[in-house]
Amino acid sequence: MSDTSAQRDRPWLMRTYSGHSSAKASNELYRTNLRKGQTGLSVAFDLPTQTGYDSDHPLARGEVGKVGVPIDHIGDMEALFEQIPLGQMNTSMTINATAPWLLALYVAVAERQGVDPSQLQGTTQNDVLKEYLSRGTYIFPPEPSVRLTTDLITFTVEHIPKWNPTNICSYHLQEAGATPTQELAYALSSAIAILDAVRDSGQIPEERFPAVVGRISFFVNAGIRFVEETCKLRAFGRMWDELVQERYGVDEPKLRRFRYGVQVNSLGLTESQPEINVQRIVLEMLAVTLSKNARARAIQLPAWNEALGLPRPWDQQWALRMQQVLALETDLLEYGDLLDGSPVVEAKVQALISGAREEMQRVAEQGGMVHAIESGYVKRELVQSHTRRMRDIESGDLKIVGVNCFQETAESPLTSGTDSGIMKVDPRAEQEQIAALQSFRASRDQEQVELALAALRAAAAGEGNIMPPSIQCAHAGVTTGEWSEVLRDVFGEYRAPTGIDIATGDRPSEALQQLREQVRTTGEALGRPLRLLIGKPGLDGHSNGAEQIAVKGRDAGFEIVYEGIRLTPAQIARAAQEEGVHLIGLSVLSGSHLELVGDIQAELASIGAAETPIVVGGIIPEDDAQQLLEQGVRAVFTPKDHDMNAIMANILDVIRRSNGLEAGAG
Repeated sequence: MSDTSAQRDRPWLMRTYSGHSSAKASNELYRTNLRKGQTGLSVAFDLPTQTGYDSDHPLARGEVGKVGVPIDHIGDMEALFEQIPLGQMNTSMTINATAPWLLALYVAVAERQGVDPSQLQGTTQNDVLKEYLSRGTYIFPPEPSVRLTTDLITFTVEHIPKWNPTNICSYHLQEAGATPTQELAYALSSAIAILDAVRDSGQIPEERFPAVVGRISFFVNAGIRFVEETCKLRAFGRMWDELVQERYGVDEPKLRRFRYGVQVNSLGLTESQPEINVQRIVLEMLAVTLSKNARARAIQLPAWNEALGLPRPWDQQWALRMQQVLALETDLLEYGDLLDGSPVVEAKVQALISGAREEMQRVAEQGGMVHAIESGYVKRELVQSHTRRMRDIESGDLKIVGVNCFQETAESPLTSGTDSGIMKVDPRAEQEQIAALQSFRASRDQEQVELALAALRAAAAGEGNIMPPSIQCAHAGVTTGEWSEVLRDVFGEYRAPTGIDIATGDRPSEALQQLREQVRTTGEALGRPLRLLIGKPGLDGHSNGAEQIAVKGRDAGFEIVYEGIRLTPAQIARAAQEEGVHLIGLSVLSGSHLELVGDIQAELASIGAAETPIVVGGIIPEDDAQQLLEQGVRAVFTPKDHDMNAIMANILDVIRRSNGLEAGAG
């Protein structure tokens, strides 16, 4: 019998990461989730919103409403939070390059609801530094991006004191291949870069600086090695406490507390036997809850089927119920820290701290995190560690159930329905959003728009804080694309290093040696070395898969053309023609594959290169894969295709068949 008299800790904030199609549809989902017991909101924005484009911009084609909600202007933001009182809500927004703009829209909507901004609670992710390393939704060069982050932090500390103005994201570092040691080192180095910038800006008096430190939070990933992940989070807390006390002189323990939210399992969700993901998610949730002294303050769990596509409301409910059972039915919250005094845990924590300090020193010697990003050092290290992980999966040294072991399975009833177990965005949603945007533009006071944009330009070009004119822009009806375009004009745009110029150093396996020989002899038969173009069309910045294919392709003997993320179909087609490539490999994870592949095929045809074979990789539902094959794509790869040598052999076969050679003959 349980001891009902025991004092229970307050549960963490429970969220699900959601948003799709339109502000209206997402609002309905949010209100449903809140009725089901969700205690906070976590807003997913679509890629045009994240990268500063209006829904009718050419680069937004196929991306509107796919991986989140499109927000073009204040009308969309009002619709997103209709009947949701912002003064009573805790809202997390996954937004980085355009974070000042989305917060400005949020503040403007709150003001229209009659809510004083000082009452608002929530988080803007606003860690643009990791965008150069993982998700790729950066716009501007690192230095002006840090300036925008600084402006947002200083504004919120003075005017929205309950707001967490930045969430330093180790989550996406792990997603890009970081080891726990690298995750600690690079996240804390990013925090140093941001806090130093705020301190050096002169916008915050010295005596108020501890308040800045106290509002900095982190967003952390927890993988399947949950013991190691628990130790990582205990290490995070200790290192942060020591860092802010020694470097910034923060004496108050409350302000030194390591405050973090979490979403688990960025690397571990599998397309193969996806029902197993439920077990993975629950175990990973334990990593961020078992240790009271290192417990997450907010948790959002992915749905079991996110490796397949967009989860349905029922799938999100299942993820929420996992949290509720742990928090409300178990006795976890009735005890102090269960791991204090464990010699095993303590030894692992100390090892992680020692390794992280060494890596932080290497970053510091390069002039800090911004310089280490600009030089390509951090990106190369992440690509290298991710490459090692992929090779361990490929060799079987790292076991993934259902992927490289225990692959036999009965058909899952969870994915056998008419919807294939996922939700698909109505293709009409993009056109409806564009029509609404154009109507909004036609109805606004253009003079007020121009005045607001002029104030924004003046602040960006000078030393004024970007937030007040951004809020003015929000009220005036400025669009996301217009706000971003002004800052693009002032700051310029940026292309980050790809990180694929790494030395592999490993002795090639027999399979790889055989593949290299087949690539060499095929090149001789065709009169020149085989050349592949790896393309990232559209706005999808998740480049980890493309980078691993590029590295493996080079190891296999192909010449690789890879120019990074965010390319137009026309750019990809021209590069394919100019570089004389034998095959185009496209990587798309945002759901825009059907539109973008068709556009690239049309561009190739227009320049007389229609015969160039195309293969596609990404999160692609089975029926979409079939449609791609029917429209001429030669092969489709999804996350279940873990054997990189097999992928390269398949690509080689496509090239051979396209040139009249027998497949499989080296």
